[in-house]
Amino acid sequence: MSNKDNFDNLFEKLQGQFDHEEPNNGHETRFLEKLQAQKDVKKGNGFNSTWKPFLAIAASILICLSVFSGLNNSNDVTDLASVSPELSEAQDFFTATITEELKKLDAERSPLTEHIIYEAERQLNTLEDDYIILKNELKQTGNDERIIYAMISNFQDRIDILKNILDKIEDLKHTEYETTNTL
Repeated sequence: MSNKDNFDNLFEKLQGQFDHEEPNNGHETRFLEKLQAQKDVKKGNGFNSTWKPFLAIAASILICLSVFSGLNNSNDVTDLASVSPELSEAQDFFTATITEELKKLDAERSPLTEHIIYEAERQLNTLEDDYIILKNELKQTGNDERIIYAMISNFQDRIDILKNILDKIEDLKHTEYETTNTL
């Protein structure tokens, strides 16, 4: 059955059920006044909407800098790179992967995804704080394998969070696209 047949059947079934009444006098004026009031409220909030993208970019840059400074600050603090050449390569791999995923996440930033990205950044900051604690513990205990595994797991958790958030954003965009196209 074609779409035209579906529409014809739909309208045949709904015949006589449509509202043909005219709105009350002044309806258009009241509607326009409400619309203007909403525009005035949005204009009053211009500072947030103007600066929000810049603040989001600044937050992303801050996260990248904290990741790099936390990972590359090997002068005083022991990290994976100081344990062995293999772990140094692993750390470089994780750092590059995280940086790439952060770039992808930043590219997906929009009003639709802002809340999801904020939550991801919050989780990443928590993991970064945990990593700093692990680096200090590694310095104190020497090359304790449990701490090294925890550090590697921390990197993997960050990558997993970024990949999961990017998947959720894709699902959200797909759902938004379907919703828009079915209306």
